[in-house]
Amino acid sequence: MNELAVSHGALQSYVDKWLAVQPAQRVALAFVDPAKYPGHVALAALEQELLSASYGIREPQVALGKLNWWAEELSGAAASGGRHPLTQVLFDDERAHAIPVECWLAPVLAAMAQLEEGTAADFSAQLAAAGPLHGALAALETAWWYGDAAVPERAARVAVLGHLLYALRRLEDDAERDRLPLPMAQLARYGLARTGLRQRSAARDEAVKAQLADLQSAWRASARLPGPLSVFRALESREAERLLRRARGVDDPLTVLQQGGRGGFGTTFAAWQAARRWHGATD
Repeated sequence: MNELAVSHGALQSYVDKWLAVQPAQRVALAFVDPAKYPGHVALAALEQELLSASYGIREPQVALGKLNWWAEELSGAAASGGRHPLTQVLFDDERAHAIPVECWLAPVLAAMAQLEEGTAADFSAQLAAAGPLHGALAALETAWWYGDAAVPERAARVAVLGHLLYALRRLEDDAERDRLPLPMAQLARYGLARTGLRQRSAARDEAVKAQLADLQSAWRASARLPGPLSVFRALESREAERLLRRARGVDDPLTVLQQGGRGGFGTTFAAWQAARRWHGATD
């Protein structure tokens, strides 16, 4: 498949940014053809843009400015057709107009509200803190892929868990940020200070493994929640769980996390299965 075959050429640079964060989704694009489903791909790229503004910009006022721009863009896109290439692709599709403007704005407003949050007290607090933003993104995604009657509960939980695992992968890079990937309870339990997060130690290894154990338990529980997953969300969740299991089984879990997934035939088969479930639910 030629990714440049996307009918809206300006979309490709934003798709590339999404694929740089989630390279396994290149496999999914074989089953969600961008030429046939440009809006599905544009929505994934929009999610990445909002997450990059929420977590990738270190100055809160700069992040707020970017998110304010997106709030204005999404609030008026139904009438104007949008100014941004992603919005233009999305609102060229009747699905976008069937989704209430509140649903489009919810992720942006949630992102604004959590910009200056500090480190969570424990794992449950991490889940609660990430829930509004990632839950809003999952609700928007589920409505786009399956319609407004679909329940986004499972998608919301795996979106939160995927974010927490990705944040853990960046533990060394984000050791000086106000919001740390490890909760305060893990830091206290293993006697870790910020200065100890940049270098490997037995305490850091154990703290990372404890966080992975909490994530794995939550992932198992998420399988019992109601609601469908998009092809992209299903593949992201599957790859994240595989990476998590690998990391738990080694002495240096953070190094394995930083190496990322391995792909292979299993990834392709999982993407095919996810696409089959999607078509079975919507065709």
